Formats: sequence, structure tokens, C-alpha cells
Amino acid sequence: MRGKCYRESGHYLISKCVARKNCSMDVFTKKVRSEVMRSVRSKGNKSTELRLIYLFRANHITGWRRNYPLLGSPDFVFPRGRVVVFTDGCFWHGHPCRNIKPKANHHYWQLKIDRNRQRDKAIRRKLSNKGWRVLRFWECHLAQKPNACINKICRVLA
Repeated sequence: MRGKCYRESGHYLISKCVARKNCSMDVFTKKVRSEVMRSVRSKGNKSTELRLIYLFRANHITGWRRNYPLLGSPDFVFPRGRVVVFTDGCFWHGHPCRNIKPKANHHYWQLKIDRNRQRDKAIRRKLSNKGWRVLRFWECHLAQKPNACINKICRVLA
């Protein structure tokens, strides 16, 4: 027996499972989960880019640009200092902080995360070879150690 169901975009969202032995870990149907994952975008993420914008403004850091036409589409670019900043989501770039590994379709997700990491390394190398200093910050570090992130940016810009 399952708990209450809420109608959401034509699909049912299971909020609680009464009978735990038949309960799935995911509260969404496969179709809804697919739509949710598809809707995740690489721009304007609250826990990465928007968090760093808040930190820049709170610490009066200026000179940064967004949507700067540069290889790898960095989240922030400081053109005068030739510094690029990437903010990486822990899940999408394979950070072990929360040890989140999907059980369903594990092979697909592992390959996707591995490709993301390989692309990150290649972009870092190419930008470095062109004279750019590349900084990468994990989503969890922006939340847990914001001062360390800001200090690192200030050191590189100095």
C-alpha cells in the first residue's frame, strides 16, 4: 500500500510509502524523474553560480563577467586578470563529498560523469596553455567554505 499521491504535470508523485518493504527510494515515477533530470540546466544554478555571485557582491569583488565567449563556457571570467572560474556541481562532476551514486542505470551515469571530468581536464589544459589561470570550485565548498573560495580568488587576482 502506498501513501498519498499528488497530481503533478500529469504524473503521480508518491510522497510517502506506508509499506516500507515495497517502497522505492525515489519519490518520482521514471517518467517524472527523467523530466526533472532533463530540466537541470548548466546556467543560473542557485547552489553554484548564484551563490558565487552573492559572495562576489558581499566581498566587493569586481571585474568579473558572465557569458564571456571563451572555450569551455566558464561561469565567470576576470578578463583583466586572465582568470576563469568554474563552479562544478558535486553530482555532475563526480565529487565524492556526498557519495551519491545512482543505482539505476549506474553504467550510463558513471560514463557520463567520467566524460565530464575528462572534458574538465582538457579545458583546463587548453585554457592554461593560452595563458589563462583556471579556478574550479565544488558546490559543497561554496556552501561550507565560502571564505576559503573567496580568499583563493583574491590571491589569484592580486
